[in-house]
Parts: sequence; C-alpha cells; structure tokens
Amino acid sequence: MSLSRKIGATIGAAALAFSLVACGSDSEGDGDVIKVGTSPGPYSELFKDGIDPILTEQGYTLEYTNFSDLQQADTAVAEGSVDLNVDQHTAYMEVFNRERDANLASLVEIPTVPAKLYSERHGSLEDVAEGQTVGIPLDASNQSRAYNILVDAGWITLNEGHDPIQITQNDIAENPFNLDIMPMDSATIPRSLQDLDWGVIPGSISYSSGVDPELALIDEELRPELILVAVTTEDKADSEWAQAVIDAYQSEEFGAFIDEENSNNYWFVPEYN
Repeated sequence: MSLSRKIGATIGAAALAFSLVACGSDSEGDGDVIKVGTSPGPYSELFKDGIDPILTEQGYTLEYTNFSDLQQADTAVAEGSVDLNVDQHTAYMEVFNRERDANLASLVEIPTVPAKLYSERHGSLEDVAEGQTVGIPLDASNQSRAYNILVDAGWITLNEGHDPIQITQNDIAENPFNLDIMPMDSATIPRSLQDLDWGVIPGSISYSSGVDPELALIDEELRPELILVAVTTEDKADSEWAQAVIDAYQSEEFGAFIDEENSNNYWFVPEYN
C-alpha cells in the first residue's frame, strides 16, 4: 500500500462527518483576525505560547477553534472557516490535497518533535542484548519511522530495495540480537515503558503523555516531508497575515523563545535564513 493510501485512509474517515463545517464562512478572512484551527499535540501549544504574543503585539487578533483530530482541522482550513493549522507535516498535507481535491499550502517549516527511542530500564544504546523487547507504533507510517530508528541505532538491517516509508517486519534482513519487536498502539507505549526494554514513541504522543525527555536515547533522522509546517490555503498564502506568521516563526523573538524551550534538545528547529 502506498504512503498516499495509508494516510488517505485516515483522512477519508472524517471527511463526510465534517463536510458542512464552513457553511457561512468568509473565505477572504477578516482583516487583522487570524482564525486558527488547533488539533491535539504540542504544535498548537507552541503557537499559542510563542507565536501568538508576537502577532498580537503587531495588532492581530487570534481566534482559536479546537478540533478533536487533524482531519477535521484540515477540512475547516480547506473550506474557509479557519485560516491556519500548525499540526501537520508536508506529506500529510499533500495526501489531504489529493484525497479531498483541496488546495492547502504550506507557509513555513516549524519546530518539530521527532520520534525517539526511549527506555526506563537502560541508559545507553550499548545496553541492547539478546531477546530484549522493543515497542513500536502499530500504524504503518509511524511503524516505518520506528524501523528506521532501529537501523540508525545499529540494531537491525533492512533488505536492499526496501521503501523507507513503507517498512514492515518482512523488510528486516538481520536482527542479530533477536529483538522482540512488538507493534502496539502508539498511545500505549509510554505507559508500557516500565514493561519494555525499549520503546519508539512519536513526538506528539511523547508530548501529550508527558514522557521524561531524559529517557530518550536517539532521535529519528527527520526526512524533509516529515518536518511540520504552518498550513493555509493557496488563495491566502500571499496575504499580509500569512507573511506575518512566517516572519513570526523566523523572528529573533521566537528564536529566543524556542531556545529556552529547547534546552534538552526536545525539538528539531529548522534553520531559518
């Protein structure tokens, strides 16, 4: 199954239920009002804490609408009832556009929490040993990211010609430690760490679960399409408020804010020119 179909299957599930969200909305926006559709995870919180004050100081009014999942937030952006979302990477946005015939557009890369390998039992990658247990996400996209982390740790190798975004257990060429790699729901891995030797946890899950960042031993190598982006629609991408959002993320003020937030290297921060 392609990455598009994997992400698209999730996107399609909420589409019909949310099809009327934008009835009566103003697709041109409301001048100095920026309507932000938030969804669960650390990125909306980072926007509220670090970007909102900058925009407010410039005279913008931020209005927030909370959605229970990203599919609903994207539908609201696409249909015009909100202007902006900051909770998705480029791969997700592009699949949403294809599946929904939408015109979402990214404005700027934003700080991202990578998936990481954690352990409550071990303090070094060198502690790996025969038959240890490794919890990894069950969903296909995050599972592939987990296998790539295990490769980077030097614990497994993969067959030549494998697709790095569609890795399954069948792609493992060598598992010299005979690790017991256990796919499970991502949300259960943080509370299962005490029973596992190791666990790979996606960034949004580690944040929402309050996992101690000191337990992280290795970060994933973030591919460009997995870096989070601020998203609006193509017709709003050149607006004054959109440029203000870009400038806010690239500002010295936000740089100082994220530096303080990132004292333990929890965030991957893009290099803004």
